[in-house]
Amino acid sequence: MRWWRMGSSRAVPRALVRGATCAVLGLCALVAGAGAQTPAAPEIRVRIDTDHGAIVLALDPAHAPKTVANFLKYVDGGYYTGGRFHRATRPDNYKPAPPDRPPMQIIQGGINPDRAGEAKAAIPPVPLERTTVTGLKHVAGVVSMARGAEADSGTSDFFILLDDQPSMDVGGKRYPDGQGFAAFGRVVEGLDVVRKINAQPVKEQSLDPPVPIRGITRQTR
Repeated sequence: MRWWRMGSSRAVPRALVRGATCAVLGLCALVAGAGAQTPAAPEIRVRIDTDHGAIVLALDPAHAPKTVANFLKYVDGGYYTGGRFHRATRPDNYKPAPPDRPPMQIIQGGINPDRAGEAKAAIPPVPLERTTVTGLKHVAGVVSMARGAEADSGTSDFFILLDDQPSMDVGGKRYPDGQGFAAFGRVVEGLDVVRKINAQPVKEQSLDPPVPIRGITRQTR
């Protein structure tokens, strides 16, 4: 075995030095790897076509991956073609009950009613991604999933906010369970179209007639 010296009178086997160097380098690689961050998933843009114009949403799979994936199942399956915006709330048709249910301005849309049974059989409800986990808050322009009395009951209905609604975040009591809703993206084009739809005739909170969704499709940039 060949020997060499490392700045002292003690001889050290070269093979041991080589092994120690590799171990140190390996440790450095591990440390460097631990510090490296996985690139965030890019936004996914989808276009909603209506008779009042187009609305473009930027979906956020980096922060709300389950909710975005659920929404895209309906998009890619064409379920929203023939769908409709069916609900609008605004000062003249929504009776607030503060502090838990402050005034609210939204439009709510859903899939083609003729395909509701098919969709229910094919796509299960999505687990609620709470705002405390995603960090996405319910502010004007945000899109979020509708839900029922159970937290993990969101399916295909979604709504777009025209005002800030902290009552929809975790801790808010718009639903008694305080679990809130799952925000998963925002409007990047066509907020004026959202306002036009919100201003359409209503019967109580139902748009009368509903505003047709001609389709929701992914956009490529």
